Amino acid sequence: MEIQQTQDWIRTALSRLGYGEAIVEQLIEPQLCLAVQIPVTMDSGAVRIFSAYRVQHHMAVGPTQGGVRLHPEIGLEDVKAEAAIMTVKCGLAAVPFGGAKGGIVCDPRELSFRELERLARGYVRAVSQTVGQAKDILSADGFTNSRVMAWMADEYSRLRESDARAVITGKPEVLGGISDREKLLYQSVMILIQEAVRDSGRSMSGLRVILRGFGELGAYLAGEIHRSGGVVVGLSDRYGALYQEEGLDVETLLDRRDSFGTVTRLFRTRMGHDEILNHPHDLFIGATVAPSLGEEGARALGGRLVFEAVPGAVDPGAYPILRQKGILTIPGVLSSLGPVILSYYEWVQNREGYRFAPDHLIMLLQERMIDSYHRLKESLPEASGDPRLATFMVGLKPTAEAIRIRGLL
Repeated sequence: MEIQQTQDWIRTALSRLGYGEAIVEQLIEPQLCLAVQIPVTMDSGAVRIFSAYRVQHHMAVGPTQGGVRLHPEIGLEDVKAEAAIMTVKCGLAAVPFGGAKGGIVCDPRELSFRELERLARGYVRAVSQTVGQAKDILSADGFTNSRVMAWMADEYSRLRESDARAVITGKPEVLGGISDREKLLYQSVMILIQEAVRDSGRSMSGLRVILRGFGELGAYLAGEIHRSGGVVVGLSDRYGALYQEEGLDVETLLDRRDSFGTVTRLFRTRMGHDEILNHPHDLFIGATVAPSLGEEGARALGGRLVFEAVPGAVDPGAYPILRQKGILTIPGVLSSLGPVILSYYEWVQNREGYRFAPDHLIMLLQERMIDSYHRLKESLPEASGDPRLATFMVGLKPTAEAIRIRGLL
C-alpha cells in the first residue's frame, strides 16, 4: 500500500472513531525516520554503498516492532507506509507495540553469502542507537530469514551485550527464536480460515474451495484444506488454472508441483485465472499477488467468502464490488498477523528467560488470531461494512487512545 493511500485510510479511520485533528496529525507521519548509508566490502575487494532506512511510526503504546525488508526498489516512503501498517497490525493483534519498519536498497539474490552477512551486520551498526528491546525491535521480513536475523543478533550483542537478547526476533531456535516458526506462520492463516468458515455457519467438511497461488503458503493451505475435509475444486498458479467440480487430486498436484510453485502447465485442461471463478465454489483464497483478484474476477465470483491470505492478493478496486455482492472479504492485514504475534512471544520469552512449549504457543497464537477476527467483524457496521476501514479502525484505536490518555496533544 502506498504512503498516500495509507495516510488516507488513517485519516478516515480516526475521523470515524471521533478523534480530532491533533491525534490524526500525529499518526499521519512517523515519529522517527532514519536514513543511513552502509559501506560494504564486496568479494571483489571493491566497496559498495547501500542506502537503508528505519522508521518508527509511533511509540505511545510501547516499543515499536517491525521487519527489515531487502528490496532493490524500496524507498523511504515505502518504509513509512509499512511502518504505519505495522501499527495497525499490532493494534489488531492486541500486542503492546507500535509499528516500525526497516528497508535496505539491494537485490539480495545478487549478493554472495558473505556480502549479505556484511550488509546485515552493517545495518545493525548503522541503526543501533535507535533500537533496543524497550525501544524498537527488529524482526524478519522477506529475504531477512532466520540466518540473517542471527547475524543481526550477533552484531548487536557485540555492541550492547546486556540489551541484546530481545532486540532481534525471527532468530533460529538455538538463539532464542520460536520453534517451527515457518510452520506456525502458515498455521496462523489456516486458523483464521477455519474460524471465518465456522463463523459463516459452514463446516470445512465438503466446503468447495478455489485457491489462487500454489507457492509455499498455497501448497500448505491446499494440503490442510484437503485433510480437514474441504474440497479444492479450483487451483491456479501464474500460468493458468484448473477446475474440477468433484474436487482436484490435491495429493497428486502437491507431488507434481515444481520448486517455483507451478503445476498447471502439465495439464491440457488449463483455464484462465478468472474463468474458473464462474464455476461453483464456496470460498476463494488469494495466496499470491501475481495475479491478484481484480475487478473482473470480483464480478465473476460466485462464492460467499473471500480470504486474502497475503496482502495484495485482492486489488483495492475489487473490494467495493465484493461488498456490493454481499461477499465477506477477510483482508490481508488480518491474515498476516502471524509474524507480529510470534515476534511478540519471542520478545517475551527472550526478556523473561523462558521458552514457550510448542502446544502452549499454538494455543496462544490461535487465541489471538481468533480474537482479532471477531474484533474486526464486530466493527464492520461502524465501518459501513468495509473490512479495510474496519481493520484501520480497530488497529489504530489503541495508539490513538494511548496518545489521548498520555496527554500527547
